[in-house]
Amino acid sequence: MTTRAVDYAWAWRLRAAALRASDPARLLGGDLQPVLLLPGVYETWRFLEPIGRHLHSLGHPVHVVPTFGRNLRPVPEMAALAAQYLGEVQLTNVRIVAHSKGGLIGKTLMLSADASARVTSMVAINTPFTGSDYAHLVPIRTLREFVPTHQTIVALAANAAANARITSIYSAWDPIIPNGSTLDGATNIELAVTGHFRILDRTDLFEAAAAAIADT
Repeated sequence: MTTRAVDYAWAWRLRAAALRASDPARLLGGDLQPVLLLPGVYETWRFLEPIGRHLHSLGHPVHVVPTFGRNLRPVPEMAALAAQYLGEVQLTNVRIVAHSKGGLIGKTLMLSADASARVTSMVAINTPFTGSDYAHLVPIRTLREFVPTHQTIVALAANAAANARITSIYSAWDPIIPNGSTLDGATNIELAVTGHFRILDRTDLFEAAAAAIADT
C-alpha cells in the first residue's frame, strides 16, 4: 500500500469512528488553559480527539464547537460559529488546536475584533496557509476555497498580525498541501512523518503541541 493510500485509510478509519457516539463533554474538566479544537473540512471534532485526550490528560479543559458538523461552510462563516461559541461559554485565554482548514478558521478568529481578545495562541496542524495547488483540480465548491488565489487565502496571508502567536506543525510530505504549511513569522515545526492525516495520532505531535501551548 502506498504512503498516500495509508494516509487516506487512516482518515477513513477516523470517519468511521465519528459515526459512533462520543460525548465531548467528558473532556471539559481541567485547571489549565482551555483548548478549542477546530477540525478540517469534511472532518468532525473526532479527528482531533486523540490530541484532545492527550491535552485533557495534562489538565486542559478541551472544547469543541457543537454547530460545526463536518465543517462544510466557508471559513468566515465557520469562524463566526466558533466566535459565537466562545462568547456563549465566556472562554478567555484560549489555545486553539486546529487541523488543516481549522487553522484558517483559527487565524480568522485571531484577527477578528470580537474574538481575538479571547484567543491567546494557536497550534495549526497541516494548515494550507498559502492554499493548495490541487484545489484547482477539484470541481467542488467546498474545496475551491483552498485555491491559492481565493480571497480567503489571500486576505489571511496578507495579514500577519497574528502569525507570531501561531505554531505551525506539519508533515515532511503532505499529499494534499503541496504548497506546504510554513507560515512567515510563526514558529514552524516539521515532523518526520508523511501524510495529511496520519500526523494526528502521533506522540511527537502531542508533545510539540503541548510544549507550544505551555510556552504561550
